[in-house]
Amino acid sequence: MAKLYAYWITVNYREAYGLYASNGILFNHEGPTRGETFITRKVTRAVAAIVAGKQDCFYLGNLEAKRDWGSARDYVEGMWRILQHHEPDDFVLATRETHTFRSFCRGCLQASRKEIVWEGKGVDEVGRERMSNQALNRIDKRYFRPTEVDLLMGDASKAATKLGWKPKTSFDELVSEMVEADCRAYGIMLA
Repeated sequence: MAKLYAYWITVNYREAYGLYASNGILFNHEGPTRGETFITRKVTRAVAAIVAGKQDCFYLGNLEAKRDWGSARDYVEGMWRILQHHEPDDFVLATRETHTFRSFCRGCLQASRKEIVWEGKGVDEVGRERMSNQALNRIDKRYFRPTEVDLLMGDASKAATKLGWKPKTSFDELVSEMVEADCRAYGIMLA
């Protein structure tokens, strides 16, 4: 509700007072400096801790929820382009590409040179490392959100057309960058 109100205020002031005021609606923008309370950083930090031998396993809820994840670096460029546009307007910045939490976890583990396979169903599902059979990921029903949104995806076609903006960082590059940064915090170099 607060986001909708902020959007309305921007449009209202832009039209009523002739102000240069634009809205940027940014879908999930991620990177190594993302706050540690966000799920993406919880996963990348857990994977780094597993690689460092400080943790055995991490727990998640719904692995099938889909998100439109992009690089914060790309979105900062998009915000800059919004502010350079000759007239104020409203833009969505997104990749128009979705990935499940399962694929995010798989990508994080692949970036750390581990391959995961899942077995079981529902809350009994376990992600194990293929070579060692070690349980790396388990499901915990406490992490299922009662108001979970199954799919979040944005359409940045207006930003592409009017601003020439499009994301440059692929999902795999973003995931690798985040995992490598968290591993470096443990003194581990993956590349």
